[in-house]
Amino acid sequence: MPDAAHPTARIVLAAEPFDQTLDYFTGRLGFRIDVISPADDPDRATLSRPGAQQGLAVVLDRYADPASSSASLELTTSNPDLVETTETAPNGTVVLYVPERPRRPLPPLQPALVVSRHSDTAAWVTGRAGMQYRDLIPDRQGGRFIASHIKVPGSGPVPDWVHHHDIHFQIIFCRSGAATLVYEDQGEPFRFEAGDCVLQPPGIRHRVLETFDDMQVVELGCPARHDTYADHDMELPTGRHLPDRDYNGQRFVHFVAAHAEPSISEAGPWSPAGWHVYDTGIAKATGGVGSVRVITATTGTVAASDATVHDGDLLFLYVLDGTVTLTVDGLAHLLAADDSAVVPAGVQWSAAVDASADSTTVRLLEVSTVQFQP
Repeated sequence: MPDAAHPTARIVLAAEPFDQTLDYFTGRLGFRIDVISPADDPDRATLSRPGAQQGLAVVLDRYADPASSSASLELTTSNPDLVETTETAPNGTVVLYVPERPRRPLPPLQPALVVSRHSDTAAWVTGRAGMQYRDLIPDRQGGRFIASHIKVPGSGPVPDWVHHHDIHFQIIFCRSGAATLVYEDQGEPFRFEAGDCVLQPPGIRHRVLETFDDMQVVELGCPARHDTYADHDMELPTGRHLPDRDYNGQRFVHFVAAHAEPSISEAGPWSPAGWHVYDTGIAKATGGVGSVRVITATTGTVAASDATVHDGDLLFLYVLDGTVTLTVDGLAHLLAADDSAVVPAGVQWSAAVDASADSTTVRLLEVSTVQFQP
């Protein structure tokens, strides 16, 4: 394990004038001295900065190659007045201040109808650790959203690490199989099973420990391209269970399908008789930013939703069981199990059960969001 006196990596900067450069790095930039020599007339100092990558040090050396002082350093700051400003140290090193937690700006939404078919075998690609991915929103709606059907082969430990995501909204729905997950300040590791759903609030640390029985999940996030940060210092579980903790405006949710009770929708497209709505609680936990519900009907009840429009950024429907006819702007699309669709805002749509289908139960995963501000 590296320590301050023996870091695994160093950035060496020429430091002339030495005293002024050292004062600038420690007094202005917040570095601390770990090693300095010689005592009577210092000319070399090893510095570290709290919160920086473990094992990485900056070395100021009076006699180093002068060209090294022309390097630039990016330093994180929580002061918005400093973001994107630059300074020049006494030795000539350029310092650029960047946000402490930079948030990738949301790209402009490009709404479009997207229908993804499970039968399209060409849509599957092999990703890291042998996992298979099927892209459910290939156009990304302009980069605003990503959704994937993911297969994790076999059973066993997962080579994951504690991490968090810079996202606005992210959910994972367990399609089949199971996993063991652990989240920051949410108690001990728990089993994530078919029909369950988790909301991962922005910044919550988490880790996948193990998967079972060829697990499959549906994952959806905003924006499509986002940063993932490793947290090498946090150990999970933390020993705390804080169900009401706020993570950047959202609370963690673990919806357990086995404990869920259906309700008749009182408003919206699923209000006609025949539909049952399982609310995951994600809408409340996000303050209305996003909603995840499981919609069910029984074949033979002639369940058909009301024709309606939505005004959010996203309406995503994924068929879990059975067959559904989705009508969008007057055109019908027959969707079978593991097919999905994105319905753009402002377009009239409705869904109806195919009464001739063999399956006795129809289940839909519905994910919707508000209009996100860029």
